[in-house]
Amino acid sequence: MSRRPVFLERRSYRRRRVMDGARLLPVLGAFLFLMPLVWVLSPGRVLRTAGSGIYIFAVWGGLIAVSLLFSRILLRPDEHNPPQERDE
Repeated sequence: MSRRPVFLERRSYRRRRVMDGARLLPVLGAFLFLMPLVWVLSPGRVLRTAGSGIYIFAVWGGLIAVSLLFSRILLRPDEHNPPQERDE
């Protein structure tokens, strides 16, 4: 009976965590896009259109940059498990 290690390899563990982060990115984006609505509900706070517009575009650009980073990490070939050729 062969004993398998209890823990995952570091590379596999990190890859799975990046995949989890990529799955949570739309939820984070929705939360960040709804933040200007919370600002409106704050007493004594005036919502400035220009400030909100800059915030929305900054969040949008940030989400694009993070998703690009995640895709680059996930598209890297895995050295330990090279892709197998398919027989057709």
